[in-house]
Amino acid sequence: MARSATPKAAAPAAPKLPNRERPREPKPFKASKNELLDFYKQMMLIRRFEERAGQLYGLGLIGGFCHLYIGQEAVAVGLQSAMKVGRDSVITGYRDHGHMLAYGIDPKLIMAELTGRAAGISRGKGGSMHMFSVEHGFYGGHGIVGAQVSLGTGLAFKHQYAKDGGTCLAYFGDGAANQGQVYESFNMAKLWDLPVIYAIENNHYAMGTSVERSSSEPEFYKRGESHRIPGIQVDGMDVLAVRGAAEEAMAWTQAGKGPIILELLTYRYRGHSMSDPAKYRSREEVQSYREGRDPIEHASQALQKLGVKEDELKAIDSEIKQIVIDAAKYAEEAPEPEASELFTDVLVESY
Repeated sequence: MARSATPKAAAPAAPKLPNRERPREPKPFKASKNELLDFYKQMMLIRRFEERAGQLYGLGLIGGFCHLYIGQEAVAVGLQSAMKVGRDSVITGYRDHGHMLAYGIDPKLIMAELTGRAAGISRGKGGSMHMFSVEHGFYGGHGIVGAQVSLGTGLAFKHQYAKDGGTCLAYFGDGAANQGQVYESFNMAKLWDLPVIYAIENNHYAMGTSVERSSSEPEFYKRGESHRIPGIQVDGMDVLAVRGAAEEAMAWTQAGKGPIILELLTYRYRGHSMSDPAKYRSREEVQSYREGRDPIEHASQALQKLGVKEDELKAIDSEIKQIVIDAAKYAEEAPEPEASELFTDVLVESY
């Protein structure tokens, strides 16, 4: 009998087209001269404010922990300039001074809070890490690593439930990205398609441990894939790149498509906190960012190409320095809280 022909192996099926919609690849924001000038002023205000805060800490006028935002200014300014104060909400970790300034909160009130004065934004009881402004939709300032991610997811649920059109911007760092509650929050946010932007500020060091040593997947924008949350990686040292990504992220959440992750590749020039000598990295590494990647210098060069003179930029710097000097003077002269303040803001109701 003749043998039957050996059946041929089936040809591999053509790969399926992605069944999930993804946001468009962001493009750098096309800012007018006035818009870029405004971004420059905001970044410069954060830089000079944080430098002054570092000085006051060294003088003993700021107690406890103090985490400076120097080097990361383009992230807060680029993201929050795309949001609407009063409609959207912002929540972050303990490196929060820059985020508050980027949301238009008075530097005098922030500096007074840093120095523990009654005139501070949280009446001197929150300090550096726990500042709030419900009026602005700014919900902290949180000292527990990653806690703000779950709280931000709750804020996004509030926006959806109230149908107020708002989006929550929840910041966290590369270290917090490895916390368990982050992924519980991702799962819930996608199940309900909540309007939340998870902004991962990847400054390459989780406190003092490099991303390569602490994270098995160092590309954090991919962390939401198993939850079907799209992610975008952004140059966090370029304010126009950040603003462009913020525009796409806001369009995504505002269209009811649920959460989105933005990984902002940035860098802090100082240690994790004022008590950190940052011996885990070389001076040459820090200097390479200062000289070649600085977000303020990058914006300065772009402005000069638009016809802004160097003297004009120096005048802006002088104006900003005076604002910060006035804020520090205000804080130093403001009285401390009354002892009775220890018993307020403990419970929601009055007893």
